[in-house]
Amino acid sequence: MAWWWQTLIGVAVALVLVWAVLLIALLAAKPEKGQLKEALRLLPDLLRLLRRLAGDRTLPRGVRIRLGLLLAYLAVPFDLIPDFIPVLGYADDAIIVTAVLRSTVRRAGLEAVRRHWPGTDDGFAALTRLTGLHRGSSL
Repeated sequence: MAWWWQTLIGVAVALVLVWAVLLIALLAAKPEKGQLKEALRLLPDLLRLLRRLAGDRTLPRGVRIRLGLLLAYLAVPFDLIPDFIPVLGYADDAIIVTAVLRSTVRRAGLEAVRRHWPGTDDGFAALTRLTGLHRGSSL
């Protein structure tokens, strides 16, 4: 067998293994149904928040790049777990958004997220509760 076939097969196997590990991590971290419903209600405001944060030139470049990549990931029509799978289909997006928001708060501060939040105070409280940001920027 040619070396390039072995390389191609090796890369394919590695990608499948990485996908399987991510799937197992998402299964272990899946949100409760109530939390997922609350997160889905916040989705329009959350997308506006991400776009505003990504365009804020006062934030560190790495944060803006991370947010831009997140927006691109959310816009791509395929996911780690297809959206038609109940609960888990949307959970992968929620977990990735939560991780990026936590990272943003660590680097830019909760005040930056609050400054750009387009929704209500109750919506912001729900966002901080769902993502664990209410504990402050020392996450």
